[in-house]
Amino acid sequence: MTALAYQAVARAKAAGVRLATAESCTAGLIAGALTEVPGSSAVFDRGWVSYSNAAKAELLGVDPALIAARGAVSEEVARAMAEGALARAQAGLAVAVTGIAGPGGSEHKPEGRVCFALADATGVRAETVDFGPLGRAPVRAASVEHALRMVLAALPD
Repeated sequence: MTALAYQAVARAKAAGVRLATAESCTAGLIAGALTEVPGSSAVFDRGWVSYSNAAKAELLGVDPALIAARGAVSEEVARAMAEGALARAQAGLAVAVTGIAGPGGSEHKPEGRVCFALADATGVRAETVDFGPLGRAPVRAASVEHALRMVLAALPD
């Protein structure tokens, strides 16, 4: 259990905000980190593991044409995932992640590139982080940490 997850749960409780996750490359690790915290059931609503493109479309409503045009690893798809999660959950804040944990990648989408999005009542924010070819487990761990930091930044102190 990370200190960030504890902080996110505590701040979400204090703010009365329920959380949802939509995860691709992290495959549920963000939801797992949050729900390791005792009392997280007061704020964690649900999470989706949408690893395949079909799952992104079927579970979260991501337009397959968007995936075809921009690629699954893109801020646009991360945004659509976060919006889909927020629309389908009983939550006020949804975080989404899609990326290339490795091994592999390409010149245009290298290993370690991860796209994040956060959706709430004020809108959707997205960003891309290039963690580099750290290896699969370190990229996934760094992605969980980054997503939790985004959640914390969106919650009132």
